[in-house]
Amino acid sequence: MKEVSRREFLKNAAATGAALAASAVLLRPAAAETGVIRPPGAVEQGEFLSRCIRCGRCGDACPSQAIMMFTEANGEKFSLKPGPGDDGTPIVFPRQQACNLCQKVSGEYLRCTEVCPTGALTKLLKTEAAAKVKMGVAKLDKNLCYSYNSKTCGVCIRACPIPGAMKTGPGERPIFDESFCVGCGLCERSCIRYPQAIMVVARV
Repeated sequence: MKEVSRREFLKNAAATGAALAASAVLLRPAAAETGVIRPPGAVEQGEFLSRCIRCGRCGDACPSQAIMMFTEANGEKFSLKPGPGDDGTPIVFPRQQACNLCQKVSGEYLRCTEVCPTGALTKLLKTEAAAKVKMGVAKLDKNLCYSYNSKTCGVCIRACPIPGAMKTGPGERPIFDESFCVGCGLCERSCIRYPQAIMVVARV
């Protein structure tokens, strides 16, 4: 076995570290470009910040644990810094955990909207979710999507819970319809490509 000199070892270690750092950058979602994704039923941002009392009840009620309280620490993880008044407010990071719109739990209402005491989240029936929830909108990078690059996948299409939000093109290519998309993030969460070909961004 060839002995590796100390100089060669340090050189290889530095190269490996640089490669890992570059990989981390590639895998980190560009959340700074997405804006803040609020839970279902959130009112307009200015009103939301004035109504929300940072009680955390929506996060406690979420059956999929998709809602967390926005802090500097978890924001840094997703390259998103809290703005004025954002600290302690509920936010969804779809890449980490998507909202499944309470599909697999009992009850008539989306649970986060049911427990909000101030109206920062408007109370919504599950049956209203497809029409009224507007958390954000999914964006596809065709350059990254397997189905647009000589392979077939379709995982995101099968993950989408909203009829009409995503259709199947040739080779299981996802075709998005933003008018139906609720921004739940299930497509982004399910994407098997790294970095993901899908990202949910806030609606402007």
